Amino acid sequence: MTAPLDRRTDHRVTFAVLCIGVASFSLLQSMVNPVLPTIEAALGTDQATVSWVLTAYLLSASVFTPIIGRVGDKVGKERMLVVALIALAAGSLMAAVATSIGVLIAARVVQGVGGGVLPLTFGIIRDEFPRDRVAGAIGTAAALLAVGGGVGLVIAGPLVEALSYHWLFWIPMVMTVVAAVAAALWVPESPERTPGRINVGSALLLSAWLVALLLGVSQGHSWGWSSAGVIGLFAAAAVLLPAWVVAESRSEQPLVDMRMMRIPTVWTTNLTALLFGAGMYAMFAFLPQFLQTPTSAGYGFGASVTESGLLLLPQTVASFVAGVLAGRLALRFGSKPMLVLGAALTALGTLGLTLAHDEIWQILVESTILGLAFGLAFAAMSNLVVDAVPQSQTGVASGMNTNIRTVGGAIGSAVLTSVITAQLQPTGVPVESGYTHGFAVLAALAAAAALVALFIPVVRAPTHVVPGPQAEAELDALVDSSTPRR
Repeated sequence: MTAPLDRRTDHRVTFAVLCIGVASFSLLQSMVNPVLPTIEAALGTDQATVSWVLTAYLLSASVFTPIIGRVGDKVGKERMLVVALIALAAGSLMAAVATSIGVLIAARVVQGVGGGVLPLTFGIIRDEFPRDRVAGAIGTAAALLAVGGGVGLVIAGPLVEALSYHWLFWIPMVMTVVAAVAAALWVPESPERTPGRINVGSALLLSAWLVALLLGVSQGHSWGWSSAGVIGLFAAAAVLLPAWVVAESRSEQPLVDMRMMRIPTVWTTNLTALLFGAGMYAMFAFLPQFLQTPTSAGYGFGASVTESGLLLLPQTVASFVAGVLAGRLALRFGSKPMLVLGAALTALGTLGLTLAHDEIWQILVESTILGLAFGLAFAAMSNLVVDAVPQSQTGVASGMNTNIRTVGGAIGSAVLTSVITAQLQPTGVPVESGYTHGFAVLAALAAAAALVALFIPVVRAPTHVVPGPQAEAELDALVDSSTPRR
């Protein structure tokens, strides 16, 4: 059934619903990490097992984000948004009432299906919003992902101290239930659909190489990088990834169209996302640990989980402000300069952490710079990809960009873990040079991302594409394009 015209034109209601969904998903990405020791003690498990609470969510979200985005392109983004939000709510309910680590890990797998919320959100914005509002809306929605990461770190400690860790899941559950009901009632059905069936074989191949790669990366430090299990997983990924690319290239109805992935703007933005994600997600993980290091180690500030979160509050505020402003700045200067600026500021902030991290004010200034950088870059990357692909490919293109950023984050966190923990003090705390070298690696990754971003060609695809030969010809033209289109 087609949505009434007055519903479709009220994009502000649609945007409010979308923001609640994105905020819920982003909170679940970050709130659990600071309280893993609490969960470990409460459920009577060990550190190696409780780490699967993070790993299971990472693997599930990585698999489902592009798949849900593509299914939304085919059957309707509004329908799949409701499905993704219901899965997020169901997984949160399971996690909130879990009495064993096995149930909690299973709940996190279900929550990962909600990864499709982000690409579906970008697709719905492009479908429903006036053209001059798209960049700003996408920028704000993308910034919410970075903001949610910061907010999760800020509120996790106080929430657990005041109530219990179960509330880390109750609150997102309530938010996603509200968002799911509102989406079903008020988000209009997609006007753009991609015809054809879902390629199940391609989905299985995509899932297989992603799981092999990310499981190897995430468990490499604990299993040992030279262990048979890790080497076997990397070997499997090395075989499955090209097999997936070949299968998609030959398929008449691919899950992820390889021609779309070869559009110059898309692949260069995705490469930037890989490098940027490696630095950003690692920073989310390790800066709070640095702040919580006891002063007896010769560095650090001995902050509690709550205090370290509050110290990073300016970073969160800066991310949101930058994301909101990014759309307006993109309309005036373009998204590419915003991405270059965001990556360059990330390099500046991490270089500052490398050279000066002895005073609280230094950390506050440097983390605020990083917050501005994350907000600008998230918004710019999303807008560049959405603008560059035909409307019928928006969901899967956004999903793959998000996924590549997540893969980068997993790789960056693994590398940083190895660098920081290469040498430990007798108390088991890393030596200060571990963090210094780790921050230097992140600065180099951000500088590389800024360099790649300089070479992104800005190409704008048509807003509406008619399925059939015309769509095929337009996609081929975008792949071959080398000059900007306005």
